[in-house]
Amino acid sequence: MTQLLRVFLAGTALLAVAACETASHVTEPPPAAPAPPPVRPETAAMYDAQNDGDLTVPAIPKSLLTEDKARQVVDYWTEEPVGTIIVDPHARRLYHVQPDNKAMRYTVGVGAAGYGFTGEAHTPYQRDWPRWTPTDSMLAENPEQYGPSAAGVEGGLSNPMGARALYIHNSGGDTFYRIHGTPDPQSIGTASSAGCIRLFNQDIIHLAENTRSMSKVVVLTQAQSGRGTTPPAAEMPTATGGPT
Repeated sequence: MTQLLRVFLAGTALLAVAACETASHVTEPPPAAPAPPPVRPETAAMYDAQNDGDLTVPAIPKSLLTEDKARQVVDYWTEEPVGTIIVDPHARRLYHVQPDNKAMRYTVGVGAAGYGFTGEAHTPYQRDWPRWTPTDSMLAENPEQYGPSAAGVEGGLSNPMGARALYIHNSGGDTFYRIHGTPDPQSIGTASSAGCIRLFNQDIIHLAENTRSMSKVVVLTQAQSGRGTTPPAAEMPTATGGPT
């Protein structure tokens, strides 16, 4: 074998080794998460545009809908009476208690104020297309954004309170905690910078229609999050008799 051939073969071998080493360090990108399946036609129909007095509530874009996010009856175990509204802000859920260990479940968006109250209360009244006024803290923290609305915003399609608002009071009076709609459907299922508990406008209309004045409201703490979504532990059988 000539010297030139030996040099050529050695160089080829080094290139092959280098190629293998390079290939071994190439990381394949992780597979993309599968897109959620399209919602059923009957689910999409619940979120179509709907007339509400003189206004038309816009349809929720199908890209923002999933079967899990849509309102639905689910199993739910609680000692609270039928008609109670249970808010689980940390799970982004609201449950409206029904008979026979069931509840209507809604997906919610939670603003900073949505974590500001926990415990028991009631909803003495609700408003259709409510007027909205930014709080003093909103004005102090972000005067450029909220200053133009300091005098209040009339109800309507662009109002941050959406189509309905349930006002929450306890023994001390108004808690300033609200369950309301939103003109921003993209915020549902997320945490946002402002607001309390918001639902799709179609969902807050549905909830308001089925909520009586003075209905009980329970807002869960983070430690209580998920309560009611699993059946209570089966009671241990009581021992009877004994060794004789």
